[in-house]
Amino acid sequence: MRAYEIRNMSDQDIASRLEEAYEELFNLRFQYAIGQAKDSNQVTRLKRDIARMKTVLNERKLVVLE
Repeated sequence: MRAYEIRNMSDQDIASRLEEAYEELFNLRFQYAIGQAKDSNQVTRLKRDIARMKTVLNERKLVVLE
């Protein structure tokens, strides 16, 4: 997911997607640990998506505080 796509979403949408991403990350880590994961790069991509979502939410909070 690109940053501009995340910026076009509402805060509630980002929060729900963030929750889903954390669940997916947990499942991927579990699959990777037991050897069922097909693509180890999925974890890296998902962690970056989580970071992007958190960054956009933090940017919005900082704008409100100013």
